[in-house]
Amino acid sequence: MFADQTRADYVKRGLARSDLDADPIQQFREWYELAVECSPGDWFEIASMTLATADAAGRVSARVILFKGIDESGLLFFTNYESEKGRQIASNSRAALVFFWPQLARQVRVEGQVTKTNAATSDAYFASRPHGSQVSAVVSAQSRVIASRELLEDAAAELESRYERSGIPRPQTWGGYRLEPDWFEFWQGRENRLHDRFRYRRNNDVWVIERLCP
Repeated sequence: MFADQTRADYVKRGLARSDLDADPIQQFREWYELAVECSPGDWFEIASMTLATADAAGRVSARVILFKGIDESGLLFFTNYESEKGRQIASNSRAALVFFWPQLARQVRVEGQVTKTNAATSDAYFASRPHGSQVSAVVSAQSRVIASRELLEDAAAELESRYERSGIPRPQTWGGYRLEPDWFEFWQGRENRLHDRFRYRRNNDVWVIERLCP
């Protein structure tokens, strides 16, 4: 039995070239805001994105993480710099993101170079996190082997006690990244798999928009 034996058809509205903003950052904002409006209680699913990275040898890894914002320079996310993704980004700074919003039959793919945000941005976001999330960011050596969960919980309890009356400082091994895009694809599901796909590719300082076959 094939994995797609139970088929879904896409009957949402189409996507025309005239629907697209000249700036893919603005186009992304419009689609993201609509996804939030259409599913106000599902913010976690709306903000979830797949991040694909590769090491210097070309070994690829992918995982779902949370989107934390967008500005004219790119898309933001935060993580442990010494995690698997952090180590891969350090050796190969090119990465890809994928958003999928099934309620709208829409997908957005983004590719580009990843750079660390400045310390002020990382500090500000870390300070905005819930206390428990700050604790976990400090005690977890993300992606590393650990002998037991008890060791992790003991470290969290010790840190909680140490900073019971003060804020937890951001560890230098944790902070933000910005994916600076040079490639976007906006995908709109259509009936009979004749989907609408438009690619933005950066040509020097100009975004070129092209329709792709589904």
